[in-house]
Amino acid sequence: MSIYKLFVQRLGLMGATNILVALSTLILVPVLTKTFGAVGYGIWIQVGVTVALLTNVATVGLLPSMIRFLAAEKDKEKIQEGFYSVTFVTLIVISAILTTLLIFSKPIATVFFDGNVAIANLMMLIIFFACLNSVFLNYYRTFQEIRKYSLFTLTQTYLSVILAVYLVLAGHDLFSVLIGLLISYLIVFCMMICDIIHEIGFKIPNFKYLKEYLSFGMPTIPGNLSYWVVESSDRYVISILLGTAFVGYYSPAYTLGMVILFLTPFSLILPSVLPEYYDKQEMDKVRTFINYSLKYFLLLAIPTLFGLSLLAKPVLSILTTPEIALNGYLVTPFIILGILILGVYDIINNILLLEKKTKIIGFTWVVAALLNLVLNLVLVPRFGIIAAALVTLISYLFAFLVTVYYSLKYFEFKFEFGFILKSVVASILMSLMIILINPEGILSVLGVIGLCATVYVVSIIILRGIDKKEVEFFKELVKIGS
Repeated sequence: MSIYKLFVQRLGLMGATNILVALSTLILVPVLTKTFGAVGYGIWIQVGVTVALLTNVATVGLLPSMIRFLAAEKDKEKIQEGFYSVTFVTLIVISAILTTLLIFSKPIATVFFDGNVAIANLMMLIIFFACLNSVFLNYYRTFQEIRKYSLFTLTQTYLSVILAVYLVLAGHDLFSVLIGLLISYLIVFCMMICDIIHEIGFKIPNFKYLKEYLSFGMPTIPGNLSYWVVESSDRYVISILLGTAFVGYYSPAYTLGMVILFLTPFSLILPSVLPEYYDKQEMDKVRTFINYSLKYFLLLAIPTLFGLSLLAKPVLSILTTPEIALNGYLVTPFIILGILILGVYDIINNILLLEKKTKIIGFTWVVAALLNLVLNLVLVPRFGIIAAALVTLISYLFAFLVTVYYSLKYFEFKFEFGFILKSVVASILMSLMIILINPEGILSVLGVIGLCATVYVVSIIILRGIDKKEVEFFKELVKIGS
C-alpha cells in the first residue's frame, strides 16, 4: 500500500474521530448550560481547563519524547523500557502534585469553583486518571495504531456524554455529573492498560533512556505550559476578574471556534509519521506531507472561519440560553481566526520538532504566554470577554510568525497563496447565502450550512482550487480500510 494512501486512510479515520469528539462537545453545551446555567457551565469548564494544565505538567515533556524516539522503534524491550519509564515518571509526578493541591482545596474552590470544595476534591481524582490516560493514548499515537486510538478516544468521550445526559435528565447535580466523568476515565483506563500489557507485556523500567527523553522533552515544558496559558488561562483570568458566570458566557463561544481544529487531525498524525522519513533523509516525502497538510487544512478551515463567524449567534442561541448567546457570540470570530492560525502553526511546528529545536518552541510560547497574560490583565477589566478573545488571537499570531521564521531556516515548504485567494473568494460567495437568508432556528441553520457547503465546493472546483490529482487524493480519504 502506498505510504500516501496509508496516510490518507489514517487521516480520514482521525478526522472522523475528531468530528465525533467535536459533536460530543456540542451535545454537552446545551445539556449543561440549560440545566446549570452560566455559573454551573463555568465550573465545568474550569475543571476541564485544570485537567489540561496538570496533564501538561505531570508528563514533564515526555509525551513528545515518546513519539520522537519510539515511533520507528521495532525492538520490544526498548519499547517496554521507553513506555513504562514515561508512565512511572508521570505517575510519581501527578501523585505529588495532587497531594499538594489537596491541601489547598478550599482556597482553590473559593477562587475557581464558586466555593464548592467537594468538586475541587473530586477534580483531583479526575486529573489522576485523565493524566494516565493521556500517556496511554499517546502510546497508540506513537505506533500509529489509529484505530485503537480512535476507539478509546470515542469510548471515553461518549461514555462521559451518555453518563452526563443520563444524570442530568435524572435530576442529579453537577457534582454527580462530574462523578460520571470520573467513571468514564476509569473504565477507559482499565481497557487501555489491559490492551497495552497484552501487546508489549509489563516491565518495571530501569529508566536507562530517561535522560535522553528528558533532554529532548524538558525544553518543551515551558512551551507546553505557556501554550496552555495562551489557550486556557483566559478562563482563570475571567473568573477572577469578572466572575464564574462570565466564564459560562465565554466558553460556549470559544468551543464553537475550536471546531476548526476538530475538522482536521494533522497535528495528531504528522508527529508520528514524519520522523521515519526524516531520519531516512527522504525529504521529498516529508515536504509532500507538510505541503498537502497545509493545503487541505486551509481548504476546510477558511470556509469554516467565514461560515461560523456569521452563524455564531443563531448557533449559540440553539445550543445555549439566549443570555449566553447574546453575551458570547462576538467572541467566536476572534477565536476561530486564532484557531485557524494555530492549526497552520501545528503543521509547520513539526519542522522544529524534527530538527530537535524544542528550545525555540519553548521560548516562543513563553513569550506568547507573557504577552497573553499581560494583555488579558490590562484589557479584560475594561473590555470584558471580547478582549480575552482578541488577546488569544494576538498570541497565536505571534507564535505562528516566530515559528514560520525559524522553520524556513531549516526546511523549505510553501504556502499556496493562489489557492488561499481562491478559497477566500469561494468562502465570500458562500457567505452571501448566510447574509441573504439570515437563518434562525435549527432547521434553517442546518439548511444554510448544507447550501453553503455546496456553494463552496462548486466554487472551489470552478476556480480550480484543486486539480485532478488532488481529487484522487480526496477520494482515497473516504476509502478508509479499503
